[in-house]
Amino acid sequence: GNSRTKVSVYDDTRLVCTHRFDAMTPDDLTQIVNAERPDTAIYCSVSCHGEGIMAHLRKMVGRLYELTSLLPLPIKIEYTTPSTLGRDRVAAVAGAAALFPGQQCLVIDAGTAVTYELLTADSRYIGGNIAPGLWMRAKALHDMTSRLPMVDVEALADVPQWGQSTADAISAGVIRGVVAEIEYYRRLAGPGTVTLLTGGDAAAIADVMAGTTDIEVIPDLVNIGLNSILIYNEPL
Repeated sequence: GNSRTKVSVYDDTRLVCTHRFDAMTPDDLTQIVNAERPDTAIYCSVSCHGEGIMAHLRKMVGRLYELTSLLPLPIKIEYTTPSTLGRDRVAAVAGAAALFPGQQCLVIDAGTAVTYELLTADSRYIGGNIAPGLWMRAKALHDMTSRLPMVDVEALADVPQWGQSTADAISAGVIRGVVAEIEYYRRLAGPGTVTLLTGGDAAAIADVMAGTTDIEVIPDLVNIGLNSILIYNEPL
């Protein structure tokens, strides 16, 4: 991802374990592979090509796939520029298709950016939108003004409806702005659409929305999607 590396091990579709790293090293990867002994692996990155990581993996597993625009997928991509489509976005949508087959899904990944993806009931990814994430919005307010402070909006325990200090006003404005954005896309997607929320800020956003809407929070959606893509490619 843009901020962290996540490594998950699956036994078919059952999650065995997940590891998260701010900066993963080859030694970290070696320890996981030696402990879990996977037969095959799939690699996906939005920040770098990762030749070193893939070369290291090839020495330790039987087969290695890299998620690119050329890899066969269990979903149909209708994006007009598939080579520029974020691989994490593809994986998240594939995860939605694996978990909710035959249902239309709105997939929201709230991380460094917030992405909104629409998957139809017949597994067609028809497109999506990209918006700034919580941290990016707060940083923009600080960097592009002379007096607004940098606020850690993700650390706010209780988000007020109306801020009574500048810090609270920024936190509430940023978080509730994203909440309003989510509600807009839910209406745009239409009734009967399953809404899935994932990403580093999913829990903070879901807390604010608790009791007001039905949203499935799935922290490992991207990795679930990567695993489904791996399983889809194994017989090919």
